[in-house]
Amino acid sequence: MRLRTIGFLVLAALAIWFIAVNTGSVTIRLWVPTVTIPLWAVLTVTLVVGMILGLLIARRRAKR
Repeated sequence: MRLRTIGFLVLAALAIWFIAVNTGSVTIRLWVPTVTIPLWAVLTVTLVVGMILGLLIARRRAKR
């Protein structure tokens, strides 16, 4: 296995663990409405959005 793959797996495991242990509810203000949702849902959405943005940036750089 490449070092890059091992690093990715370690970071993925840490992210999943971090999301799993944060089970409390948080209140988020979305401009006008205020929403109360579990923290794990907020962290999961943030992780997915970050991954999508990272893939888009990497794809754009690869085209150059």
